[in-house]
Amino acid sequence: MNAFVQLLVILSMLFSIVIGIYFWNLLKNQQGTKTAVEKESQKEMDKLRQLRAISLSEPLAEKTRPTNFRDIVGQEDGLRALRAALFGPNPQHVIIYGPPGVGKTAAARVVLEEAKRSPNTPFRPDAVFLEIDATTARFDDRGIADPLMGSVHDPIYQGAGPLGIAGVPQPKPGAVTKAHGGILFLDEIGELHPIQMNRLLKVLEDRKVYLESAYYSPDNKSIPEHIHDIFKNGLPADFRLVGATTRSPDELPPALRSRCIEIFFRGLTEREIRIISQNALKKIGAAYDENILDIVEQHAYSGRDAVNMVQIAEGLVLSERRNRISQEDMEWVVSSGHYSPRPIFAVTNEKLVGAVNGLAIYGPHLGQIMDIEARVYPVEKGEGKLIVTGIVEEEEFGEHYGQKLRRKSMARASLENVLTVLGSVLNLELSKYHIHINFPGGVPVDGPSAGLALTALLYSAIKEIPIDNQIAFTGEVGVRGNVRPVGGVTAKIDAAIRAGVKKVYIPKANYQSYYATYSLEVIPILHVNEMLEDVFLRNAPLVYTNSLITSVNG
Repeated sequence: MNAFVQLLVILSMLFSIVIGIYFWNLLKNQQGTKTAVEKESQKEMDKLRQLRAISLSEPLAEKTRPTNFRDIVGQEDGLRALRAALFGPNPQHVIIYGPPGVGKTAAARVVLEEAKRSPNTPFRPDAVFLEIDATTARFDDRGIADPLMGSVHDPIYQGAGPLGIAGVPQPKPGAVTKAHGGILFLDEIGELHPIQMNRLLKVLEDRKVYLESAYYSPDNKSIPEHIHDIFKNGLPADFRLVGATTRSPDELPPALRSRCIEIFFRGLTEREIRIISQNALKKIGAAYDENILDIVEQHAYSGRDAVNMVQIAEGLVLSERRNRISQEDMEWVVSSGHYSPRPIFAVTNEKLVGAVNGLAIYGPHLGQIMDIEARVYPVEKGEGKLIVTGIVEEEEFGEHYGQKLRRKSMARASLENVLTVLGSVLNLELSKYHIHINFPGGVPVDGPSAGLALTALLYSAIKEIPIDNQIAFTGEVGVRGNVRPVGGVTAKIDAAIRAGVKKVYIPKANYQSYYATYSLEVIPILHVNEMLEDVFLRNAPLVYTNSLITSVNG
């Protein structure tokens, strides 16, 4: 019996020794692993320090980035609207439309900094400005990652850590939560995936984001309290959205637009491009011939273009060990960069038959003079033809039950309205005339706003009465001769001023009281006969044959 007890004692001692050795080795391995991890971490930290010690010079684009309102050139109206939307006790969500490189991001940053100093603002001094590009904010269909909305790291995923081993799902906040209390600037918001767009709209409504996981159970006692709180009450996401896009408003979801104040930044004028170029040259301290500014303003469409042209020109000069940027240097930049010249229009003081100045919008909120020309000559009755060049003949405008919808060009329809009106006014059989109307410039034209200009154009060409080239027109014409409102009138008038126009005819419904302060005469009209009388009365009295149109005498 004593031998049996002694055997048990010996076995117990051996077992204890084995267990002790096992745990000793385990502890030793852990310490060794910890030491190895620390060594590897130290090695990587050394590499990071070496990388961070290397720094190239600051790019010119960063040096010239606006830091205050004075630095943002050419967007006075847009800045005023943005300040109105974000200042005060109730800041709004905003969508900024505009071409690239005109200061949308910089304006939002500057406005937030000023808003934080406003006495009534809800933005705290530490309010964040979080910028994210919608084109890169892609999410995983399985919900593993979503940089915009946030995601949940479920226990099944590799690297879930101690909580994952315990079967605990782990919420990961996205940009909407990181921007809490500040501004989420979502660049190219029009490129956002439709699923993310719908989720974003829900967050804007609730001011919080809810996350889901099949591994979450409210009855699981092993889940930490803060994770229970997140799944129950959501992550806070009370921010103000500032979305920027180069798309047009009708390309964005109506549900998003209805939740936001819409602000328009326009393209930059030649004078504003010149100012940006001068500022860039001043920042780098470059010597230059003054006429290089003429070249930049003729070829740069945005502030980014202007800065890039200046930077390449400076690099060219330095690489050839010279100290002054010449006209030939900037011409080489234009040629090597394949920059296209801006369409620059300047009216003359001559009078022309069959040539008028229309007003159009190209790009976001930037007006342009559009010269239109016509040749009209009589032919045998019934042999008359109408030829129109330079317009969009047909367009797609949406889908209906999976079918694409097409319609005749609005510019073409506008011309047919004008022909009907002129047939009534002049009592002409238009089938006796060959009419060729051309919109020069190579850019297809569409839209109804050329109606008023076409009326003056055809009247001039048919009656052979010259029109003052310092006059411009915009407005839609109905079949009864009434002039209907059109879009972008202020931008069109600004373009007319830059081109040297002295008088503009617009629809009366578009008239604003501040137009009276402009340097040109803005004439609002209700009916085409008002324009015809004012433009052509000095040359010949008009004869009206339609009772809908009053005579000259009244």
